[in-house]
Amino acid sequence: MKLGLQLGYWGAQPAANHAELVAAAESLGFDSIFTAEAWGSDAYTPLAWWGSATNRVRLGTSVLQLSARTPTACAMAALTLDHLSGGRHIVGLGVSGPQVVEGWYGRRFGKPLARTREYIDIMRQVWAREAPVTSAGPHYPLPLRGEGTTGLGKSLKPITHPLRSDIPVMLGAEGPKNVALAAEIADGWLPLFYTPRMADTYNAWLDEGFARPGARRGREDFEICATAQIVITDDRAATFEAIKPSLALYMGGMGSEDTNFHAEVYRRMGYGDVVDEVTTLFRSDRKDEAARIIPDEVVEDSAIVGDVEHVREQIKVWEAAGVTTMLVSPRSVEEVERLATLI
Repeated sequence: MKLGLQLGYWGAQPAANHAELVAAAESLGFDSIFTAEAWGSDAYTPLAWWGSATNRVRLGTSVLQLSARTPTACAMAALTLDHLSGGRHIVGLGVSGPQVVEGWYGRRFGKPLARTREYIDIMRQVWAREAPVTSAGPHYPLPLRGEGTTGLGKSLKPITHPLRSDIPVMLGAEGPKNVALAAEIADGWLPLFYTPRMADTYNAWLDEGFARPGARRGREDFEICATAQIVITDDRAATFEAIKPSLALYMGGMGSEDTNFHAEVYRRMGYGDVVDEVTTLFRSDRKDEAARIIPDEVVEDSAIVGDVEHVREQIKVWEAAGVTTMLVSPRSVEEVERLATLI
């Protein structure tokens, strides 16, 4: 089991202590640091900024919004950071949802699995640099032809020779088809709300991908880097209450009332009735109520909260379930230090 520092994306303002957290994670043996993006701060700028102060940790995105960049633009950013970091970059991608993709990025959301497959194929062509990059489409045709174009587009190789011809790619996936796709074409899976209770279900989804012809990896060399809320405390009740507002947002406020992929994760966990009630309250602007009605066991299903011994035992449970890295979000250097002593 390894630890990764999840810096996430910014809220209204940048966090003030990320430099200290990164320095502590590097010195205390964390394996990686990850950044994210939604519709505010981007993932690559802070990853490059904080990554420049490190020498050892891997630098990952969890996740890049697939619709925020063309596949060649994403491949360019990745090969650039990979050079600057000495080959430490991990590309973590996610398709997001239609509200963000069509409302913020102005792109069509349809066919997310096919788009992901085509996107990653193009990126790997860029990094391999064996031939000019081409794609038959239909989502990212290269070179672009047809009505409204000049017809002068030319297939190109990247000017810069990539440091590595095969940069690791992980997928932020939640549904069974997307998880299977990650096992088939990616180097790892980045689950957001992971519960070891459903390990058998996850493994069945992953095994479907591993069994497909031409699958890139097998279980023995496939990474599962799971976001994990770990809080070492003697006051479990207070910590549960502090976590619930964020959970209510993801469960009841993300996407639309009818299309919320995060809510579907909790439905698959068996909490459909809770999701329905939280969604109704949250979308009626009763957000505090929505958080209060979430049972403690829902929080505990995908978080580790308790004293040191309880946390240590639960980490073993996650490891036995197949998780290779736990992405944690400590808020202070002291929390980084305490987590580092557990693994």
